[in-house]
Amino acid sequence: MKRMPTLLESISTIVVMMLLVIVGFVVFGIPVQPLLILSAAYASVIAWRVGLRWKDLEEGITQRLSTAMPTIYIILCVGIVVGTWMYSGTVPALIYYGLKLLNPSYFLVSAFLISAITSMATGTAWGSASTAGIALIAIAHQLHIDAGMAAGAIIAGAVFGDKLSPLSDTTNLAAMVTNVNIFAHIKAMLWTTIPASIIGMIVWFFAGLNHKSSADKSQINALLRQLENVYHINFSVWIPAIIIIACLLFRFSTVPAMLVSCVAAIFVGALNHGFNFTDGFKAAFDGFKPDMIVHQVNLNDKATTLLEQGGMMSMTQVIVTIFCGYAFAGIVEKSGCLTVMLNTIKDKVTSPGTLILVTVISGLIMVLAAGVASVVIIVVGMLLYDMYDEMKLSRTNLSRTLEDSGTMIIPLIPWGTSGIYYTQQLGVNVYSYFIWTVPCYLCVIFAIFYAFTGWSVKKVKSPDTTHYTQHG
Repeated sequence: MKRMPTLLESISTIVVMMLLVIVGFVVFGIPVQPLLILSAAYASVIAWRVGLRWKDLEEGITQRLSTAMPTIYIILCVGIVVGTWMYSGTVPALIYYGLKLLNPSYFLVSAFLISAITSMATGTAWGSASTAGIALIAIAHQLHIDAGMAAGAIIAGAVFGDKLSPLSDTTNLAAMVTNVNIFAHIKAMLWTTIPASIIGMIVWFFAGLNHKSSADKSQINALLRQLENVYHINFSVWIPAIIIIACLLFRFSTVPAMLVSCVAAIFVGALNHGFNFTDGFKAAFDGFKPDMIVHQVNLNDKATTLLEQGGMMSMTQVIVTIFCGYAFAGIVEKSGCLTVMLNTIKDKVTSPGTLILVTVISGLIMVLAAGVASVVIIVVGMLLYDMYDEMKLSRTNLSRTLEDSGTMIIPLIPWGTSGIYYTQQLGVNVYSYFIWTVPCYLCVIFAIFYAFTGWSVKKVKSPDTTHYTQHG
């Protein structure tokens, strides 16, 4: 390297990336992955200007990607778990009992809890919204409950469950980028997510007091009957979940624990439901399919959408995003742009509170620009990673704040992927449900409050103590 990049050159890599994503994704609907590659190409031009060649950039990309490999294994295992747990009936059983919790007198609170259970079981907020969420929004219309209120509670529950699920791709991504243990990350998120959700439930409780009429639960009952026709919901469906919990309690490594649970799930599906044994392995690869059901069942669209989930192949998009994002990150780091930007930020950051505030602001700017949570987590996490070590703050503070200012805010961005998806699935625009997704924006407020009070801001004696591995 002949020289360090200037501040303008360094900042331009982030600015160009944001502009490409805004114009390409928001305006033209181009997937974010090729836009990240274009951003990496521009960063390569800056690297060439400072004297680096392609071999140097390859080295930087490889070094950065090597840190992601443990979590890529976990993400693939998450796909296997969801696919085999669909095959065994574990996930459908969780949703089945969640839907039975529906209380018409407290519809909004019930909608939040049901959506949260579904999302936590599947590891996907989108899947929760497109299954239980669609049924719940239909019931809300029948009860003459404001659609924005209902959609807000449903979406908040979906995001809540997704954020706290070890099966979630964004939860795993945040833990990977910051190099902290997945369960340490989830534990840290409880500090912002739980109080924000409690306040949300209080708001929904009082907002829903005027709606005590009996609900027409026909759609819910129809979905329950569909699940009863497909699965024998008994104790055996819980065996895969019990196994993975037991393994983790006995401190088994995460990946082996997940794989043992998946093997058990295949046996449960074959022995309890009479499914073809080989279909269990197909579900592990490509997800559970309705044609794996051996007896004649006429599934409606909601049930089909609910069951067709999981498999390793379902995780290809997030893995490709990781490779593209880390290619950009590796080049920015190798070219010295990251060092220059960090040195500039350091002059302004004088306390843990200001560092977390900078993280929040950076996350909000990036999420408004990109509209994709994964981009926020990768770019902001990469930019501020070392500063948390230097201030002797646990990186769980960083991983939590990335999700508070990224994952939780994504549904509130009209041009973002989640905002568009929820609008299409629930038939309610962002402007109608925005105010009712209470936990989504309260998490940001709690994050800033904790930053300057010091509550829940975990410190460490040495940066080495925050290097948790993804394997426990």
